[in-house]
Amino acid sequence: MNMIWLFALAVTIHNMPEGLSVGVGFGAGGEFIKDAIILSIAIGIQNIPEGLSVGLSFLSVGYTLPKSLVIAVLSGLVEIPLSVVAAAATQISAGIVSYAMGFAAGAMIFVIVDEILPEVGRKGHERFSSIGLMMGLIVMLSLDVLLT
Repeated sequence: MNMIWLFALAVTIHNMPEGLSVGVGFGAGGEFIKDAIILSIAIGIQNIPEGLSVGLSFLSVGYTLPKSLVIAVLSGLVEIPLSVVAAAATQISAGIVSYAMGFAAGAMIFVIVDEILPEVGRKGHERFSSIGLMMGLIVMLSLDVLLT
C-alpha cells in the first residue's frame, strides 16, 4: 500500500476511538453531557492539525487541492457515525464500547509500528522521527492532564 494512503488510513483508524469516546460521553447522559461537550471541542481542535497533515501529505505527492481536501475531511468524518453508534451502544452495554475502542487503538498502533516507523527508518530519518514521536507523546499527555 502506498505510504501516503497508509498514513491516511492510520489517521482514520486513530479517529475511530475519538468518535467512540465522544459517543460514550453523550451516551452516558446526565451529568456527563458537559464533559462530553468539552471532549468534543477538544477532539475537534486537535483534528485540525491531523487533517492538515493528511491533506498536505497528499498535496506533496501531486494530488490536487480539492482531492487532498476531500481525503483529509473523510479521514476525520469517521468520528461522526461512530459517535452515534457508541452513544447507542452505551445505552445498551458499556462493555461493547470498550472492546471497540481497544480494537481501533490496537489497529492504529499496529499500522504505525509495523509499517510507518520502519519506512521512516529506511529513509535515514531515525533520529528526527524518534524525536517527533516523543514530542508528540509529551504534547498528548500534557494536553490530557491539562484538559481533565
